[in-house]
Amino acid sequence: MKTDRQCGADLSDPTDPTDRSDPSATLAALLAEVRACRQCEPDLPLGPRPVLRASVTSRLLIVGQAPGTRVHETGIPWNDPSGERLRDWMQLDRERFYDDSKVAIIPMGYCYPGRHPRGGDKPPRCECAQIWLPRLLACLPNIRLTLLVGSYAQRHYLGDRAKDSLTKRSVRGANICLPTCRCRTPRSETFTG
Repeated sequence: MKTDRQCGADLSDPTDPTDRSDPSATLAALLAEVRACRQCEPDLPLGPRPVLRASVTSRLLIVGQAPGTRVHETGIPWNDPSGERLRDWMQLDRERFYDDSKVAIIPMGYCYPGRHPRGGDKPPRCECAQIWLPRLLACLPNIRLTLLVGSYAQRHYLGDRAKDSLTKRSVRGANICLPTCRCRTPRSETFTG
């Protein structure tokens, strides 16, 4: 299996058959295409079942690692104890968390990658980000905040700016992610979940 550092080949499809005149239809067609993806099927112990959700109106993008077995079974992202902790931390109930019109959930790997022989799940497969991520992000013009959950997401999005330790990535490294200016935003423009 390739790791995120070994995936150098461009596996993306240069032809994009979706109609760009209707952004919602474009994204819906692309999500259907992603959910039908079988690129990694021979390497997935439970078979392919891409789990992600988004809307052109989504303002928050949550990027995690890859689905676990429970998420694979249900097809609902973050439908496990880690999702409960994340929702609690974000102070969002399930209804607001799973409201596609406000929250997009696109992990680094879309299918359950399997168990690592030494324990825990394998890392997310790199093909998902290479094949689909640029096209998906292009369909999400209203994203105002991206929450990177986990080292794979942080390394992918932040590159060399990602920190080595959890503490450096989350607390001391916040200055690389947060805006450097303070802007007053009218209350009607703030994200309400």
